[in-house]
Amino acid sequence: MTSSDDNKARVRAAFMPWEQGNSAPFFDLVAEDVTWTVMGTTPVSGVYHSRKALIDQAFGPLLARLEGPLKTKLIDIAADGDRVFLRFQSAGVAEGGKTYNQAYCFAMVMREGWIVEVVAYLDTELLAEIFS
Repeated sequence: MTSSDDNKARVRAAFMPWEQGNSAPFFDLVAEDVTWTVMGTTPVSGVYHSRKALIDQAFGPLLARLEGPLKTKLIDIAADGDRVFLRFQSAGVAEGGKTYNQAYCFAMVMREGWIVEVVAYLDTELLAEIFS
């Protein structure tokens, strides 16, 4: 397999448990010193320089505003060398019964089997509503 195929397979294998509610294998693939950018101007938008900061300051606050787990579905994975593009959807219910049906595209860079850089594109207006 090429590095594109290897990286794509690695991300797919780590993402699949997320569809069953277990995101840990995916985040285990994220390097401790990742640079992760969440686009937009929401309360969780910005650049995170570690996996811990990302989980504590972005994913944690989002999940705290949901009334249950997100149902996640893989749409597509594409790769070109060390660059992997992951598209997926999630569906859930936020506090107060607000619908949270989000579409994501993660543009990732991989090195030595680790996700080292991510730019996360998503519907930031929908994300901002969850925090309002």
